[in-house]
Amino acid sequence: MDNTNTRVFVAGHNGMVGGAICRQLRALGFQNLITRSSRELDLTRQADVEEFFQEQRIEAVYLAAARVGGIHANDTYPAEFIQQNLLIAANVIHAAHMAGVQRLLFLGSSCIYPRLAPQPMREEALLSGQLEPTNEPYAVAKIAGIKLCESYNRQYGRDYRCLMPTNLYGPGDNFHPENSHVIPALIRRFHEAEQSGARQVVVWGSGTPRREFLHVDDLAAACVHVMRVDPVLWREQVHPRCSHVNVGTGEDCTIAELARLVARVVGYSGEVVFDASKPDGAPRKLLDVARLRRMGWQHRIGLEQGLRQAYDWFLAHRHAGGSTRAPVDEIRL
Repeated sequence: MDNTNTRVFVAGHNGMVGGAICRQLRALGFQNLITRSSRELDLTRQADVEEFFQEQRIEAVYLAAARVGGIHANDTYPAEFIQQNLLIAANVIHAAHMAGVQRLLFLGSSCIYPRLAPQPMREEALLSGQLEPTNEPYAVAKIAGIKLCESYNRQYGRDYRCLMPTNLYGPGDNFHPENSHVIPALIRRFHEAEQSGARQVVVWGSGTPRREFLHVDDLAAACVHVMRVDPVLWREQVHPRCSHVNVGTGEDCTIAELARLVARVVGYSGEVVFDASKPDGAPRKLLDVARLRRMGWQHRIGLEQGLRQAYDWFLAHRHAGGSTRAPVDEIRL
């Protein structure tokens, strides 16, 4: 993966994560990036995906395509979240194997860990307890992707690696008022409140849950770093018969602290009110990132700096359509 002529397929390049990975690879001089929109290649169709891999002579894969969303979206569309994410993972990983691709990176989510896993959550916590009910279908699909990678590694000697990111935000995020994650939802809500002169903004939940947030450009840097880690070092650091490693900041804050920080970044000076009748989700989600740090990677973008970048991106794109408001962009293919 140090050869900039490698033919690299970035699945999900139109999404926030895939777009950041493409930017990172281009900045490093990679010339042969292969991308397809969902209109050009439907990753849920097995035959089409296998034909694509055979034709394109792909040598490495970043699998960032997924259907994603916040608590409301996961609770409203559980069937689509599990079905589409299962198909994407199974089709791409199997097609990569059939085409002889030796190196692949699968991106999961911190929601794979049990709702009450000891904090910070270590990689070994996987499948050790009950999942958070509000996003269980999505989590099950991501766990299946991890197990697919493990199985192809064990049976066929592939080098398929998995990164489990914490909560992400940044340029290219989805700011739809109902289906977005917490940071873009708060940015949009506080921006609209500031513009309209609203005296208060109501935030879902009690404000007490603690969350960790990672800028998407930091995640992209981690992805490229992991793909370049020597296989011997990788096997030394990952848990036996386990293919995934956490990626995050190792720091968290309460939702109340986050909301007030977003309000300050946006310039909103009204009252912030928390609606405790709405679901909180897991009480805390903080990743243990010691393994990735031992491999030589650490995040660089602080939360306030990253929020300002995300808000600047929102301001530049809020009238352009796309991921600032369209529900269809919840499908990051």
